[in-house]
Amino acid sequence: MKLAPPLAELARIVDLALAEDLGAGGDITTDSVIPAGMPIEAEIRSREAGRIAGIDCIAIAFSRFVEPASVAVVAADGCDVAAGGTVARIAGSARTVLTAERTVLNILGRLCGIATATAAAVRLTAGHRVAIKDTRKTTPGLRSLEKYAVAVGGGVNHRFGLYDAVLIKDNHIGIAGSITAAVRGIRARLGPTTLVQVEVESIAELEEAMRCNVSAVLLDNMSPDMLRRAVRLVNGRCHTEASGGITLANVREIAATGVDAISLGWLTHSAEALDLGLDIARKAAHAEASTKSRASGSPPD
Repeated sequence: MKLAPPLAELARIVDLALAEDLGAGGDITTDSVIPAGMPIEAEIRSREAGRIAGIDCIAIAFSRFVEPASVAVVAADGCDVAAGGTVARIAGSARTVLTAERTVLNILGRLCGIATATAAAVRLTAGHRVAIKDTRKTTPGLRSLEKYAVAVGGGVNHRFGLYDAVLIKDNHIGIAGSITAAVRGIRARLGPTTLVQVEVESIAELEEAMRCNVSAVLLDNMSPDMLRRAVRLVNGRCHTEASGGITLANVREIAATGVDAISLGWLTHSAEALDLGLDIARKAAHAEASTKSRASGSPPD
């Protein structure tokens, strides 16, 4: 199923990024060097293999300028590209393309990097019935876009914020006094049928959470052996999610413990951006002819 990108959020971020880059003076380099109306053709290429997410930012960015530039998408969101592969072909105003270039590559590279990292984790856990989940460790202001990129990579979105799901964490428990007290507080305020997930760090805490009939447990920083023990204890009575200290190096081992999900905060807080670049394919014929005329001493047409 094709995911619908959050276009309104993408447009908002593009506008913020362009405003940050252009300031009050605009692109003083491009406007000084490149004549108005000069057309070019260019390609956005990936310098490394990866998963594409956020491709719509190119057209959105170009639409913010008076001089037109068009984009032909070669690799849509969800596509995998090889190193050197073309992501999009561009034609139109040189000024528009050069001025929007860095904003486009920053946003696209960030989202592609998250999708690529997620896809890698999903591939490594293939064969196990486990979901790769994100967390709330997102870049402020970019959450919906970063979670979209996780979904494009084949991952599953955890809660989007504090408002849409209950997760009782260690500090809640410490202040409330116990897991039992924290769960009682949730059900007293939100109702007895509210789905409750509790973070636990030991088998004793897991046993207390199970006595509270929680719907999910977050098994935090547990070794593979402890995770297997936890899964046996739960025995399908609630959703199990492993978290903490999980990397691409050990994610398959964690998946093999039988947990239902693995949450990876680094997917959004420290995934490396995909290395993308914009390469000029050729300038317009009249620009080339002008250059040749100047070289021969003849005046341009």
